[in-house]
Amino acid sequence: MGSRVVKRAYRYRFYPTPEQAAQLARTFGCVRYVYNRALAERSRAWFSERCRITHAETDKMLTAWKRDPETAWLAEPSKGPLQATLRHLQSAFVNFWEKRAGYPSFKKKGRTLDAATYFRNCFTYRNGNITLAKQDRPLDIVWSRPLPDGVDPSQVTVSRNSRGQYHISILVEETITILPPTSGQVGIDAGITSLVTLSTGEKVTNPRHERADRARLARAQRELSRKEKGSVNRAKARARVAKVHGRIRDRRRDHLHKLSTRVIRENQTVVIEDLSVRNHALARAISDASWSELRTMLEYKAGWYGRTVIAIDRFYPSSKTCSACGSIVEKMPLNVREWACRGCGTVHDRDVNAARNILAAGLAVAACGDGVRPPRS
Repeated sequence: MGSRVVKRAYRYRFYPTPEQAAQLARTFGCVRYVYNRALAERSRAWFSERCRITHAETDKMLTAWKRDPETAWLAEPSKGPLQATLRHLQSAFVNFWEKRAGYPSFKKKGRTLDAATYFRNCFTYRNGNITLAKQDRPLDIVWSRPLPDGVDPSQVTVSRNSRGQYHISILVEETITILPPTSGQVGIDAGITSLVTLSTGEKVTNPRHERADRARLARAQRELSRKEKGSVNRAKARARVAKVHGRIRDRRRDHLHKLSTRVIRENQTVVIEDLSVRNHALARAISDASWSELRTMLEYKAGWYGRTVIAIDRFYPSSKTCSACGSIVEKMPLNVREWACRGCGTVHDRDVNAARNILAAGLAVAACGDGVRPPRS
């Protein structure tokens, strides 16, 4: 059992003073402006001139914008967040070029998260206090859990959500102890009624957080629709809608963190499906289940703790294949939850059978190499 050094972010709530809140609001606005203007310049150059503007060139543009009398206010906030947003834009383009994401979109006030990233030379961390550049006092952070001993934050990101709450994400390098090896192996079948079904036969009930708060959310949205646009009451109603959405999101993430941590601790190998689900009839339920977020958590926690996550082909017929004899049925409608194999007579629970097939397929891929894939239906 060894250890490894990983980059890890610790997120906390903080309460700015009125002066700090005003300064952060200006910073958020400048960050949004720089991102949008740089995106507009890069898009214009490509679509009209077929010329690609590099990250270094946008950095030079930022210097020119600060010297322009019409945008001299860009020099008011710290330079760090403005340079960081250009890096984020470059990363967005790289993800687009490598087909991991769509084309970068513009940031709209009130529709995207207000955030600003400060590099190490743009904040100080002394005696457990963090002071941002161009601010005269430390942030009032609620330390819900301590930072690891001896860490030196490399960057911090402050944000303000639609509920008006401020958070700070502190990036540190931390030494994590790798979990002792275990013989556990599990296949995971994602679902709606059961959030996940494990190859061991265990079913984890889907909490349906959005569904539980649907009546409260609908009421808040109705109240919002009745308010006059631009009024103070509409702003208050919008905050109430955001509060319900935030409650749903927080509870969902808490549940997924607990589930993913338990799965990683108990199993050496975890096999999942490479899902890409597009079903308009189930879109709301799929969004509430948040399968992609669960996969992300499993993958980065496996990397931390010395586990292995294998994703099998999304077209593998896990539900239609008999886990006992391997025969494949032609059709398996979603309303069929239990079925009997015509070849061997084994009666299967649809989800448990799928999870067992997912595990077997993942182990076969791991044993034979990435060049071998389970058969498609």
